[in-house]
Amino acid sequence: MSANKIYILDVTNRDGVQTSRLGLAKLEKTILNILLNEMGVFQSEIGFPNTRHELNYINANLELAEMGVLTPMRLAGWGRATVADVKEALLLAPKLRHINISLSTSDQMIQGKFGGKKSRADIIQMMIDALKCAKDLGLATVGVNAEDASRTELPF
Repeated sequence: MSANKIYILDVTNRDGVQTSRLGLAKLEKTILNILLNEMGVFQSEIGFPNTRHELNYINANLELAEMGVLTPMRLAGWGRATVADVKEALLLAPKLRHINISLSTSDQMIQGKFGGKKSRADIIQMMIDALKCAKDLGLATVGVNAEDASRTELPF
């Protein structure tokens, strides 16, 4: 990557469909990816490979990328920062080469998701394990994000 270039990562096909009264059909999401690619967007976060209702769309878009229709844009899946989710994503979408893994960082989310059974150190270790798994399984890039960073104390 060049230091003098801006890289745009689009999350419409993941986050946009969570917007109230907005539901994109899989074909609409594919058309959006084609348009984003034509615009020069660096990466499209295409969705959740671990959710079976997204699989045909995700695998078809990965096939389009392999055919050169959706290149040079990267197509990235999204999942939880767990070894199980990374393995399942690649099992269900074997042509996936880029993934973003998300971990909960705020006390509110850690408590809500894990019922007090996980510490901050546990959460970080889960992410490290998922990252190592993704790299060991041959993913080209892995993005890591804190899904609720705005509610997390800055030092953590």
